Amino acid sequence: MKVLLLSRYGYLGASSRVRFYQYLPYFRNQGIHVTMSNLLENDYLVDLYGGGRMRLSAIIRAYIRRLRYLLKSSRFNLLWVEYEILPWLPAWGETMLACMGIPYVVDYDDAVFHRYNMHPRHMVRTLLGDKIDIVMRRAALVIVGNDYLGDYAYKAGAKRVEHIPSVVDLDRYNSTMKQEDPVFTIGWIGSPATAKYLDIVHPALAEVCKKGSARLVLVGSGQFELDGVPAEIHPWSEETEVAEIQDFDVGIMPMPDEAWARGKCGYKLIQYMASARPVIASPVGVAREIVEDGRNGFFATTTTDWVNALSILRNKPGLREEMGKAGRKKVETHYCMQITAPRLASLLRSVTDEFK
Repeated sequence: MKVLLLSRYGYLGASSRVRFYQYLPYFRNQGIHVTMSNLLENDYLVDLYGGGRMRLSAIIRAYIRRLRYLLKSSRFNLLWVEYEILPWLPAWGETMLACMGIPYVVDYDDAVFHRYNMHPRHMVRTLLGDKIDIVMRRAALVIVGNDYLGDYAYKAGAKRVEHIPSVVDLDRYNSTMKQEDPVFTIGWIGSPATAKYLDIVHPALAEVCKKGSARLVLVGSGQFELDGVPAEIHPWSEETEVAEIQDFDVGIMPMPDEAWARGKCGYKLIQYMASARPVIASPVGVAREIVEDGRNGFFATTTTDWVNALSILRNKPGLREEMGKAGRKKVETHYCMQITAPRLASLLRSVTDEFK
């Protein structure tokens, strides 16, 4: 079985790494041969998150490279696509594949359709507002990371929709409890693109940290300041991310209740829980499925909610341990690659069997 993977990013891109690359060793062992072709190189994200300008020449080269691979698509049993083949252009690639009878599977862990149908420019909404609907309808299979994305795919007319959450490889995470520390560590991991959501909890963090008994650790946020909050900013790397999380006492995921946030797959919550850390999250989107309020963490909406949840976990290390164990158990049964890898492989095989 030969698969052409058209991912969006290199290994620095969390979506590509989590939804695609971590499965490749398992697929090789199962006789699924995947040829990788990411659209954007790691330098793109380095420039983007570093505040640099996108290099037009690099983008043009990326599109030319993708078109070359697209012309080779008949050599493969199927194409495995992250979001869309050619971003910010009509669904020409997907239309070509449909006309040639070449099946493709498309995967979503974000509400990328809102980049087009909610774009502030009328021309973009007019030309591309229904693009992802077309991509979904012409796909042999649409894989989604949560119900919000799945509902959209069904409404778009997708022939077949399957749910696979964003997951961790349990072999990388252990559930060792953190040694007690007089300073309570509130942790967050993510990218500069989502660090802005920390503003939601700024007043609560300032309140909990004001007596010096708590601190905030940000991993992957880039330069980010919250007045009145003692914060350490650590760079993200795949080699150190697990150790960073295991230094947290609690992991947080504040999110606004808006369309884009509802499409998120809650990967940071799963990482915290895989490390047996309790979580506090806004009750938005997939967080409602991952977090069991009062069992593996807390929901928080208002500043008072956040202050109360953080204060309870700061003052009750026994509760932190109990919630951490419950979270780890949920990851072991629902949110790990050890469970999803065989299912994903089976889904891809089912598509090729259908088109034999």
